[in-house]
Amino acid sequence: MKLSIVIVNYNVKYFLKQCLQSVFGSLRELSDGSLLELDVWVVDNDSVDGSVEMVRKDFPQVHVVENHENVGFAKANNQALAEISQHHILLLLNPDTVVEKDTFVRCVNFMQEHPDCGGLTVKMVDGDGNFLKESKRGFPSPQASFYKISGLIRLFPHSRRFAAYYMGHLPEDETNEIEIMPGAFLMFRREVYGQIGGLDESYFMYGEDIDYSWRIHLAGWKNYYLPETHIIHYKGESTKKGSMNYVYTFYNAMSIFVKRYFSGGNARLFNALLRMAIWMRATVSWLKRIGGRLAVPVFDFAVAYGGFVLLKQLWATRWANNIDYYPVEYTLVVIPIYILVLMVGSWLGGGYDKPVRPMRIVKGMGVGLLLLLAFYSLLDEGQRYSRMLLLAGSVWTLISTLLIRLLLSALDVKGYALRARKRGNVLVIGSENETARVKGLYRSMGFPEECLIETSTAQRLEDLIRVERVEEVVFCGADMELKEIISQMATLKTTGVEYKIAPADGDFVIGSNSIVSREDLYLDELTTISTDTCRRNKRLFDIGSAFLLLILSPLLLWFQKHKGSYWGHCLQVLCGQSSWVGYRGRKGIFLPSDIARNSTPEVQERLMLRYMRHYKTSTDAAILFKNWNRI
Repeated sequence: MKLSIVIVNYNVKYFLKQCLQSVFGSLRELSDGSLLELDVWVVDNDSVDGSVEMVRKDFPQVHVVENHENVGFAKANNQALAEISQHHILLLLNPDTVVEKDTFVRCVNFMQEHPDCGGLTVKMVDGDGNFLKESKRGFPSPQASFYKISGLIRLFPHSRRFAAYYMGHLPEDETNEIEIMPGAFLMFRREVYGQIGGLDESYFMYGEDIDYSWRIHLAGWKNYYLPETHIIHYKGESTKKGSMNYVYTFYNAMSIFVKRYFSGGNARLFNALLRMAIWMRATVSWLKRIGGRLAVPVFDFAVAYGGFVLLKQLWATRWANNIDYYPVEYTLVVIPIYILVLMVGSWLGGGYDKPVRPMRIVKGMGVGLLLLLAFYSLLDEGQRYSRMLLLAGSVWTLISTLLIRLLLSALDVKGYALRARKRGNVLVIGSENETARVKGLYRSMGFPEECLIETSTAQRLEDLIRVERVEEVVFCGADMELKEIISQMATLKTTGVEYKIAPADGDFVIGSNSIVSREDLYLDELTTISTDTCRRNKRLFDIGSAFLLLILSPLLLWFQKHKGSYWGHCLQVLCGQSSWVGYRGRKGIFLPSDIARNSTPEVQERLMLRYMRHYKTSTDAAILFKNWNRI
């Protein structure tokens, strides 16, 4: 019996590596005594994080399809399926998953015992051990979709009617026939593929698993949910719900589905309900997100404005003996401009970044005040209201902003702590050799030795977590099977700790929200470029330089080695599709290694690491200047 597995990857190297390790570490002996042969395919959608190189080096037995653009989930799967359709059983598997040792043999055994089974999926949990409802889904009828998107499903999670989208009436630990399977783990027979073909490439993202599951059902086969085995699905790279990109992509996918499987009044009803529910939910999410970002700046402005106006009244009364000495436009126009300039200076200096740093606010507002004073000196006498009031108001704006941060810190608002919180301990569970290896990895990433605790047993973990003030639990994958790890996660849910798994082979530890690795460049502790300040400065440099290069294009175009790409690259950078200098996870016209051409791969890697860990806008400027004729 041969099982062919297709994994579509896009910039999730560490997730992919752990996934492949679990795949090749699985059991192979089936219930009839035969061996299960694995045939694994990875289709990479133009990743820039070294995923392809990692697979070819660490898993030479894997077939790799390397795309030079992101062709989407459906098309990428079809590329591999077209090559392996003659094999017995096929599986679509997400890269951010980890399978139990018996997952494949249990699934294949089930399909052999149930000849009516065309499609099969398993119980999925997230990186914290929580059950994922999308493990079993029903047909997305207009009513079911509306109940789901509008949020009514949360009020009645086990209702056959209101929770029909997730088939909430079916127990999560009971094998049942279902209608829709998740694309994260979608197993089906070779005969199914021969009968209905591959995934519909009209779907770029979302909806293709719903469509394929329903096509299996319409072809006369049954889809089953098998909870006897689990997989972890981290979902670390999923799109943020409520974002406009999610709204467009999801609605477009569901519209394709509606046109295909509904007609007449049902299609119109579905579209109307779907459109209303999606945009309602997205609008609420958008307003909450914008409100969260603007709440502190608006409060800063209001307090600063009130103090500025009070200072104006006191100054007018004392200096001019006339409370109405200053015109109305000074209060309604000039003062708000003063405050906005100071706040913009603070923002550009990182004053609104988290965690809060008071000196960023001081420096940013200092620059803003200098700009105000410079502009003030250029005004006519009739437009100069009071330099002293400008200075006093600016000082008040700075003081009030700092006092607000102090208040937010005292209220323990996330991201506004003025005093660094003492780091909680990390508990590593495994054998002596494995815990020593994992602790060494954490030490290399800057974790203090006193924060690292180890234990060789999983007994009485709750007591140990409470007594030792543990915030993070790391399970050594070489010593513990995934089934046991998931069981421990479920047991420790009430402790509020974060979970990670250290694979048997590899210098990284992976969890739902973060990755710990010597090579990982997404840790704020080491990666300067991941901070809001650096990303903002990089984006401002991109916009400014792209705009300037467009203005100078009539002159610079004559000196370009590739004239046809000049305008396109400038517009890509200006629109945010690329940066002038790319790095892992971000496409660019150039790379950090372009500062030293013809460098070896080792030097290129060191330049990339240095660029990301010690980012400066001047580095982008130097690389762009050196390559100005290669745009």
